[in-house]
Amino acid sequence: MTALLLIVIGLLAGVLASALGVGGGIIFVPALVVVLGFGQHLAEGTSLAVITATAAIGTWTHHRHDRVDWRTAANVAIGGIGGAIVGSVLALRLDPDLLRRLFAVFLAIVAVRLIRHLAR
Repeated sequence: MTALLLIVIGLLAGVLASALGVGGGIIFVPALVVVLGFGQHLAEGTSLAVITATAAIGTWTHHRHDRVDWRTAANVAIGGIGGAIVGSVLALRLDPDLLRRLFAVFLAIVAVRLIRHLAR
C-alpha cells in the first residue's frame, strides 16, 4: 500500500509541478510529513531528490513546445546552485519543528499572495 501511495503522491506532484510551474516540494513535503509520517528533514531531502526527475521531464516537454527561455534558466540556475548549498546547510542546522513551522508559514504566504493576485 505504501508504494502505491507514494506513486499517487508522485503523480499528483508531477502533474501540478509541470502543469502549473510550481515546485513539486509544495506537494511532496507536506504529503511525506503528514500522510507518511516522515520527519521534516527526511521529507525535504527526499523531495529534492524526486524533483530532479520531475523537473527534467517537465522541462523537456515544455522545451519541445518552445516554452523554455534557456538564457533566463541558466542565469537563475547559477543563483539557485549557490542558494541550494546555503539553504540545505541552513535547513540541516535548524530544529525539525522550527523547520516545519517555517515551511508552513512559507506555504501560507504563497497561498495568500496567490489569492490576492486572483482577486485583482
